[in-house]
Amino acid sequence: MFRRTPQRPTDDAPDEVRSPRPADVPGADTTEPDLASLPIVGITPRRLAALLGVLLATWIIIVFARQVSEAAAATGRAETMVTANAARRAEIAGLERELDRIQEPRYVLQQARAYGLGGSKEIAFRLAPGAPPLDEHAPGSAASRVGASSSVSPLERWLTLLFGPGD
Repeated sequence: MFRRTPQRPTDDAPDEVRSPRPADVPGADTTEPDLASLPIVGITPRRLAALLGVLLATWIIIVFARQVSEAAAATGRAETMVTANAARRAEIAGLERELDRIQEPRYVLQQARAYGLGGSKEIAFRLAPGAPPLDEHAPGSAASRVGASSSVSPLERWLTLLFGPGD
């Protein structure tokens, strides 16, 4: 294979290609601006670097803002957890107080009475399933309880006490 070397430019060739000016062209209007003198609008390396810098700065700002919002959300979740933990601590303290209360002997005896069990000196009793209702004046009935209302006037009571029942 042969290798060709580029030819060296000669001194005869012009360095720049000139566009004809409107004054050189016959019939051209000289009031229009020369387009050759206008700068070329395009993306130059300097503009490309500036554009990349703006894009990079925007990206950094967006990433930073996202991290700040995530940190704020994490702080909110942490505050919610602290509040929930305080509520759980209060609930646990209440449950511990209740546990202490139900382990007391007085509470155990009270609950035992509900099942028909009592203390060693107590006599358990029940009414028979077909037992008639208690008499109105029987001990423990509502009529003879302290503070129960009655239809007897106080004068009649005194007379009953002094002279006995008046049948």
